[in-house]
Amino acid sequence: MDLGMLLSEQGRVDPPALYARLHREGVAQPVDDGAQGFAVAVYGFEAVGQVLKDPRFRQLDAAYLDLHTPQWRRHPALRVLRDSMFFTDGPAHDGVRQIIGRAFTARRVAALEHAMTDLTHRLLDRLAQLAADGPVEFMGEFAYLLPSSVMAELLGVPQDDLAWFRPRVLAIGAILELDGANWRNMVRADTAAKELSAYFTDLVALRRADPRDDLISLLAATDLSDDALVANLITTFNAGFVTTTHLLGNGLTMLLERPRLRAELTAGNVGSYVDEMLRFEPPVQILVRYAPEDAEIEGVPCPAGQAVLVMIGAANRDPARFTDPDDFDPARPDPGSLSFGFGPHYCLGAALSRLEGQVAFPALFERFPDLALAQQPGNAPKPLILRGHDTLSVACHGA
Repeated sequence: MDLGMLLSEQGRVDPPALYARLHREGVAQPVDDGAQGFAVAVYGFEAVGQVLKDPRFRQLDAAYLDLHTPQWRRHPALRVLRDSMFFTDGPAHDGVRQIIGRAFTARRVAALEHAMTDLTHRLLDRLAQLAADGPVEFMGEFAYLLPSSVMAELLGVPQDDLAWFRPRVLAIGAILELDGANWRNMVRADTAAKELSAYFTDLVALRRADPRDDLISLLAATDLSDDALVANLITTFNAGFVTTTHLLGNGLTMLLERPRLRAELTAGNVGSYVDEMLRFEPPVQILVRYAPEDAEIEGVPCPAGQAVLVMIGAANRDPARFTDPDDFDPARPDPGSLSFGFGPHYCLGAALSRLEGQVAFPALFERFPDLALAQQPGNAPKPLILRGHDTLSVACHGA
């Protein structure tokens, strides 16, 4: 596979066109010339699932960075990421995941629905007020605020601090892109990591002195090192709302482009709509793994120390798994996708994210039945890994 095609302007604008071509060529193939340390691209649905659950393929952990970027510890952002469960495997990952998972049990997620509904309607009231002066920026005024407020409640982050978080979260997210770790992005991410680390260090000290029923208090009572504790709070908070933010933005665009399906959306069928949104345009399109030892994927060799491009977005459009995969069809009999990953790193917040979408979309269109895009998003190139809209201008008719 030519990685340059994926990274090109056309590849960023319309990756499904590349996905369709790849599916005609198999389920995995070598990456041309080992570009950027990648040896294999895997994109078939079953093959992607196998890689994600196979312990031979690991997160890009400290050992990987020691091999490819020996000076990585000079960067606070990279240290924060690698100290978290998101970039570790085995016992170091499993123990922390088990603790954090207590905040995302089915019972606790279900208990949030009433508060989530109240919050959604308060945000819709705010959109109505803002709409009196013209178009509203949906991503900042709703798609960010709903899931970040929910995560703030779970962790114990003061709601008044959410505006401060957003630019810092975006700065760290930028270096996770395939070609995002340039000098300018790293400087911004390092600054953000230092500021977020200081913030959570202070908050942990407060919870140790005065524990509450939140995730910060829970983690503060464990034997995690201070670095690991803060790193996991930063990454859990960030990951806990970024994907839902993009689900809300991507999903709204899909519905506004399909008036018939929007008209058929109800509280009773919204679950299937959200699942299809996640399949059709997953907020996370690509994951990366590497092989510590020589391995093979569907007959394609992956030498020790080389990385694997795990193409979630392509797997979700595999014609061997989905009939007419490029059609947006909420009535699919088997909508299951890989949008939240698979295996030991399956997203802890998957149920929470789905619930937020199921609450938000019916309420949004009930309040604003004539909601419309005030400006077309256009075909500007988008990120490849965390794929969604930076901004989305809407006119809230019917306010």
